[in-house]
Amino acid sequence: MKKRLSLPEYRDGILSGNRVILSKAITLVESRLDSDQDLTASLIQEILPNTGKSIRIGITGVPGVGKSTFIEAFGKMLLDSGKKVAVLAVDPSSQLTKGSILGDKTRMESLATDKRAFIRPSPSGQTLGGVSNATRESMLLCEAAGFDVILVETVGVGQSETAVKNMVDFFLLLMLSGAGDELQGIKKGIMEMADGIVIHKADGDNLDLAKKAKTNYQNALHLFAASPKNWNPQVVLASSIAKTGLNQIWEMILSYQDQMIRNGFWEKNRAAQRLNWLDDQISYLLGQTFLKNPEVKKTLDSNRPKVESGDLNPGTLAKKLIKLVF
Repeated sequence: MKKRLSLPEYRDGILSGNRVILSKAITLVESRLDSDQDLTASLIQEILPNTGKSIRIGITGVPGVGKSTFIEAFGKMLLDSGKKVAVLAVDPSSQLTKGSILGDKTRMESLATDKRAFIRPSPSGQTLGGVSNATRESMLLCEAAGFDVILVETVGVGQSETAVKNMVDFFLLLMLSGAGDELQGIKKGIMEMADGIVIHKADGDNLDLAKKAKTNYQNALHLFAASPKNWNPQVVLASSIAKTGLNQIWEMILSYQDQMIRNGFWEKNRAAQRLNWLDDQISYLLGQTFLKNPEVKKTLDSNRPKVESGDLNPGTLAKKLIKLVF
């Protein structure tokens, strides 16, 4: 078993930008061992003063929209402009094997080999919406290590969008054109969450369709109620292959940041996210502590077959278990 680093070794390594120690620290925060979680809490507290200076961007879209291709092209553009970029890519974990493909580094080969970038694929595990339970901590570690832009890629399914929206500054939605009616089947909720929409793969024969899709989305956005932060989401055409639209997307994000800082929403949003994180942590730790209780475990194990056979109402058992502790 590899020797675990001490708190000062983790802290000093991260603050000096040591990528190997950063990787080890993220492995630490992903651990479910109580001792590792205690060390993680101390580490996050130590590096907290060195966080908060980056721009946190969530990127989502249905499978096949080209999220990894976009992130590689967008990330390289940011690197060329002098930024240090970290990518936290959450892969869907198998519910059968509990394994994870972790293929993002392969799909972002050029970005992964650039020393100015840091890519960390993490299995989503059992956490809400496919977002790694350690994503927030990993984001703070990357900020403390000196990365200017943090890109968080979601699995693009289920409730992962909501979870990521609650931990980033700007939420970018990637869409495709040419699949019939572009607005067919689009959930109003995801459209309302987006701070910017990118019509991806807008090149070649698909360019005319992409332009029509842009008009459709712009018209659809006008039907939504005005945002309390007074921001009108923009729709941008982009091609990761042709390298078009990438600078325009970055300018949109910077414009958003400038406006949100001036109207006070930037810090207000981050403050709300910190409280949301607190609520999530309380729920998570309560659940873990509850299930470790010997009486709860014994009663739960003996009654699972009755629930499974339909002889016992799950709600009745749940209330019984709660009364054992509270």
